[in-house]
Amino acid sequence: MAGNSRRLAPDSDDATLAAAAAAGDRRALEVLLDRHADRIHAVCRRVLANPEDALDAAQEAMIAIARGIGRFDGRSAFTTWMYRVATNAALDEGRRRSRRPLPVDEVPERAPVAEAPLESRVGARIDVDAALAGLPEEFRVAVVLRDLCDLDYAEIADALDVPPGTVRSRIARGRAALAEDLGNHGPEPGRPTGDRGEEPQPQP
Repeated sequence: MAGNSRRLAPDSDDATLAAAAAAGDRRALEVLLDRHADRIHAVCRRVLANPEDALDAAQEAMIAIARGIGRFDGRSAFTTWMYRVATNAALDEGRRRSRRPLPVDEVPERAPVAEAPLESRVGARIDVDAALAGLPEEFRVAVVLRDLCDLDYAEIADALDVPPGTVRSRIARGRAALAEDLGNHGPEPGRPTGDRGEEPQPQP
């Protein structure tokens, strides 16, 4: 195939790699998946708030990306499309989990509290993760897509198939609940799970 005749550099940008992968370049697809695997897992982990389910969802998301890359048309950033796929995979996994019976002795594990002399922001991240896990799913997903993935309201509405006004309401209510739960120890109000001004870098 002509699209495979030119070898792409591993540091090619996402748009170049995605176009090559869509044309059938398997190496370009492998580079994309390897580059973004941690981000995919981070989104799934925060949407699902369960480590084991997040691993399953991340695997399903990468399979879906590999199978669907030919449908990526480049009208949005590759990461925007990728986050939509990851979110859908996480929501699907959450629905499967809800249909599974829970063992009566299963107790959710709390993340360990950061101890000195670790950076205080590590403890803050643990607090944010715990607070996110306590949000209703519809609020948690909207907040994660906005503040972690940096999608705009229209993109979130498209990903979740709800009106933009519903997205705004869910984000506002989710942020308010996070602020109340975190008190004065969490990140600055308005952006509880990510910082403005730089590309989001979800942590595994």
